[in-house]
Amino acid sequence: MALQVRRIVSGHNAQGKSVFIMDGTVALPAGRRTSAGTSVVELWQTAETPADNTGDKDPTDHPFRLPPPLNGTVFRIVEYPPDKERFAALQAQEWSADAKSQGYQRDSGNTRHAGFHKTDTIDYAIVIEGELYALMDEGEKLMKTGDVLIQRGTNHAWSNRTDEPAYLAFVLVDAEPA
Repeated sequence: MALQVRRIVSGHNAQGKSVFIMDGTVALPAGRRTSAGTSVVELWQTAETPADNTGDKDPTDHPFRLPPPLNGTVFRIVEYPPDKERFAALQAQEWSADAKSQGYQRDSGNTRHAGFHKTDTIDYAIVIEGELYALMDEGEKLMKTGDVLIQRGTNHAWSNRTDEPAYLAFVLVDAEPA
């Protein structure tokens, strides 16, 4: 991932005063590159609602899983390479197995784009650099830097038809199936 992300995290010291507990560039750890041809940097995760703000352990130190934990959230940045580079990974047979192990459903029968999938989440997707198309079963919208999509448990795909990567920030919230 070419984009460098500095993550600063606040917390509390032993006296209950607010302090910074983490400050550093979040690298792409080994094993965080998804088989769908994207690169993912996990920034934070919660495992319950209301969230637990105690402790200073990094909650992203675990194997990659697309949706958040039950009743939880996940905050990440995803790099989408151009489709012409990503399509080989999207069409690989092992992506179906990865989808199941990573907690989402792949729509391998969708002929519009090989990346169609669905999660039981509500997703807040913000384009932070570049542009790409958000695809639904019916229709598509070009999204550019600063645009936001509220994705509500729908079957969808992301299509980067440019020659440059696009970067999206996502907050995924656990949700009931649509």
